[in-house]
Amino acid sequence: MELPKFILGDNTQYPNAIYIIHTDFPRFIINLENDEVEWLEEFDEHDQRELESEIENLIQAATDFYDSEIEQYND
Repeated sequence: MELPKFILGDNTQYPNAIYIIHTDFPRFIINLENDEVEWLEEFDEHDQRELESEIENLIQAATDFYDSEIEQYND
């Protein structure tokens, strides 16, 4: 099965939270309520150094995805 790069998620136990799941490497879930990121990968030192430069871009891409999805709901 081919998954989209980003998936929107919510949960009734956390009514104020909206989650974006990033399905490509590095996989993560971001909670837009508090910007907390949960990584679904384990990283070695080399990966961590590489990720530090990409984290900001990945989170911005996730936020842009959310904005685009909400805009489509409003149309």
